[in-house]
Amino acid sequence: MERINELISDPDRCRRTGERVRRLVQFEYTWEKAAENVPDYMQHNMSDLYTGRERHPRICFVAQNAYGALAGGDGGHIGGVERQTSLMARWFASRGYQVNMLTWDEGQDDGVEIDGVRVFKMCRKEAGVKGLRFVWPKWTSLVAAMKRADADLYYQNCAECVTGQVALWCRRRGRKLIYSVASHPDCDKRLPRMHTLRERVLYRYGLKAADKVIVQTRKQQDMLWDSFGRDSVVLPMPCPGPSADDYMERERAQDGKNRVLWIGRVCKVKSPDRLLDLAEACPDLRFDLVGPAADNGYARTICERAKSISNVTLHGPASRGRVSEFYKNARVMCCTSEFEGFPNTFLEAWSYGVPIVTTFDPDNLIAEKGLGRVGKDVRELAAGIRDLLESPDKRRKASQSARVYYLENHAVDKAMERFEHIFTEIARTQ
Repeated sequence: MERINELISDPDRCRRTGERVRRLVQFEYTWEKAAENVPDYMQHNMSDLYTGRERHPRICFVAQNAYGALAGGDGGHIGGVERQTSLMARWFASRGYQVNMLTWDEGQDDGVEIDGVRVFKMCRKEAGVKGLRFVWPKWTSLVAAMKRADADLYYQNCAECVTGQVALWCRRRGRKLIYSVASHPDCDKRLPRMHTLRERVLYRYGLKAADKVIVQTRKQQDMLWDSFGRDSVVLPMPCPGPSADDYMERERAQDGKNRVLWIGRVCKVKSPDRLLDLAEACPDLRFDLVGPAADNGYARTICERAKSISNVTLHGPASRGRVSEFYKNARVMCCTSEFEGFPNTFLEAWSYGVPIVTTFDPDNLIAEKGLGRVGKDVRELAAGIRDLLESPDKRRKASQSARVYYLENHAVDKAMERFEHIFTEIARTQ
């Protein structure tokens, strides 16, 4: 606040600061600087040309919020995207790739290495002065971190202005960019979750300029083509799961209690109010509501209401270790969302053989492959849950189908080998 007041009280200083930022951005994004790519390319590639050896491409994951997920702490917003990105980075590092990640400054040393992944930090998330922070220090620190990472290929997930910022730098430097869609709104031409013109303009540019776009479902693929004329490839996302022994132990340890698990962020788009309506309609079942609550009136109302319902247990945020225990104890998982991408929670549940009763069915997988039940409202959700819980054979069949689907599509090595093929193919394309 002091720095803001200083600038407001000194117009000349404010003008000089703005001019310095303008010159810096103008310098960084002058197209004529593209010639700098030539000596950089020669430095990193000539030795491989002389020896005839194929070099793994250097990979950088742009994931501002992922430091906590990578380091094992609770920093940043650790959601499905952050856990997935850190998993992918570790996997590539374990295969001998040079892997970097760009994150916000959360107090870590710049260039710190975690599980073979070198982390370059940008500015702090809240740094800068309102009105200027979009460019300085956020954009400028992103550019500086990308330079230090010096990768052949950059990977970015989630629709935001950063998609375009990364694409601009990659285009000027002759580097490759793979963008990955996180959710259906990223493919909607209205871009309903982007509220400023600069976000929409930069995202559209990044989407167009990316060398490859990855989506999670055929629905997203169709939406992306219809909305933006952009082609894409469908890839199942990786998800760690229990070993065969741990899975069998869970099957033997089922205590017969009819526990229904709801797991996710308590926010309006996830519609947890439906779960509470469902709990009131099924007083003989036990419901576990797990996940952090958004900081708004809707989430607070949901939490207060959950505490007042006798067959609902509100657990709040849970560590990864505790989350696995919830999956082990659940007979069924319930999803009440209006829309999703392809939730990590689905993959995690299927890895434990937990059927899902849901309002959202990605590519009709659940209905077609028998991975649970689909319902459009509370009445149909209740019927789906009872259908599985009251028939051990039906639940067992859905459980086995879920486990098989996970192993064939989302087990880490199985899924990551597909990503490796795409990454190396794009990195080597001239």
